[in-house]
Amino acid sequence: MNYLPVVIEAEYVVDYKIKLTFDNGISKIVDFSKWLKGEMFEPLKEKEYFKKFFIDGWTICWGNGADIAPETLYED
Repeated sequence: MNYLPVVIEAEYVVDYKIKLTFDNGISKIVDFSKWLKGEMFEPLKEKEYFKKFFIDGWTICWGNGADIAPETLYED
């Protein structure tokens, strides 16, 4: 069975970087700037909006419905 990561903590670092902690104890700083393309992610280019992320049970997301699969974040 493959490991399916779950984000349990998220802390803003700087620019478009967020420190993520996964349910297996691994922490890493992920640069989200490469994903800020397309209609859904366009609002996240505004840093004040970007900082308003939250954990919805398995990954981080934003109020407009934008999210990135936790396995993508884990493998980054």
